[in-house]
Amino acid sequence: MDLSCQPWLGSILLLLMSQAVVSTVLLNATYLSALLDKYGDEGLAKPRGRRTITQGDVQVILDLHNRLRGQVYPPASNMEYMVWDTELERTAEEWAETCLWEHGPAGLLPHIGQNLGVHWGRYRPPTSHVQAWYDEVKDYSFPYPQECNPYCPFRCSGPVCTHYTQLVWATSSRIGCAINVCHNMNVWGQIWAKAVYLVCNYSPKGNWWGHAPYKHGTPCSACPPSYGGSCRNNLCYKDEWSVRRDENNAVEPEAPRGYPTARTPSEVPVKQVVVDTQQMSQQVTCDTKLRDQCKGTPCNRYECPAGCLDGRGKVVGTVFYEMQSSICRAGLHYGVIDNDGGWLDVTRHGRKEFFIKSNKNGVQSLGKYHSANAFTVSKVTVKVITCEMTVAQLCPFQNPTRHCPRIYCPRNCMEENSQMSRVIGTGIYSDVSSICRAAVHAGVIMNSSGGYVDVMPVDKRRQYIASYQNGIYSESMQNHPRGKAFRVFAVI
Repeated sequence: MDLSCQPWLGSILLLLMSQAVVSTVLLNATYLSALLDKYGDEGLAKPRGRRTITQGDVQVILDLHNRLRGQVYPPASNMEYMVWDTELERTAEEWAETCLWEHGPAGLLPHIGQNLGVHWGRYRPPTSHVQAWYDEVKDYSFPYPQECNPYCPFRCSGPVCTHYTQLVWATSSRIGCAINVCHNMNVWGQIWAKAVYLVCNYSPKGNWWGHAPYKHGTPCSACPPSYGGSCRNNLCYKDEWSVRRDENNAVEPEAPRGYPTARTPSEVPVKQVVVDTQQMSQQVTCDTKLRDQCKGTPCNRYECPAGCLDGRGKVVGTVFYEMQSSICRAGLHYGVIDNDGGWLDVTRHGRKEFFIKSNKNGVQSLGKYHSANAFTVSKVTVKVITCEMTVAQLCPFQNPTRHCPRIYCPRNCMEENSQMSRVIGTGIYSDVSSICRAAVHAGVIMNSSGGYVDVMPVDKRRQYIASYQNGIYSESMQNHPRGKAFRVFAVI
């Protein structure tokens, strides 16, 4: 049963609202006296300066946020420790006192994130709302937010998850909340006599469509420089007294026993600890022109933001687009992405004699009757592979180059037979290497979780260097005449 689409089931509800999304959870009804003792004024005016949230609730809300942020899966490399902000608390208090079951105020929403919760019935701690926000993780598949429907219950066709994504948005490091008991509160047309209303405001604002809430990787490996390298419970933490790595962080394990020793000195691998977050797909704006962006390799896979239908970047052509065209708006025009943004592949072509105008998918393209260089756009396909699959089998190097699918690797490829799933090289790998084991070796995915990888076939290399990285030994090899190579990239 889709509870987000059944607003009145039973006699007691806990409701949650994040900007543009709502969900419901059924609770048991008893009484409100405990909460009214804490927060209710029974119609009396509040003394000026009185807080609408107790210090104890401040601490448990903050502690739960940080505990949940530190346990996200897949793990986050840039998740910041959250602190309480009294100014955000003040703005949350002002909105909670309106007793309006909607987001606001309108003038503040462009600058903050906001989660709302309301319930009536027996006393519930505010952390019950926070936990319910986080539990929406079941409807979110990292890093693809389009698998969560942001419009329910206004368009009840799927789950919601933007409470969760705001709660774990890595850069949203400040929070302020308020609680108010609202008498005769209108909640979706129903009047609740004594509703307990929780408002939490976040800054900097999260939930930017087309972007993942955090970067996947070893905890604290991609913290902003302002944190000085300090880490606490998997969170980037500003420690005034010392700057150190948290003892709970992952450490590169020792080399397994029994590794062959019959190697020449030049073949002995060098142990390295790496977490590579380099991406093949480049983030662009709605109006970025291909001519301005594509100045080298890799420059054929792009991540477009949401809202490009409202962009001003021009599109010249149909099917074949002139190089002065906006990359993302050309993708909209051709239909490979929608207004929620997403990834697309670009193929550059030689000169075309003319470009035809048309109106497709809400974008009007222009015509041009002078020759110019052109490009086409296509969807980014995804392929699930085995641990043994190689680039030579999946997407061999060709000239001109063609697009490889985005790859999903299974977990635990490190345990595969190293003779059947070889890894040859460091950074740049021979195309007879296992893609997924090379990705673990390079540090773009974790062995325990697997994940998405972009690969780019490149021309052959004269030599491949051995190393020991992330629990995997790679081999060295002199390249044979027909051998090709590839690079692996993170998908964040």
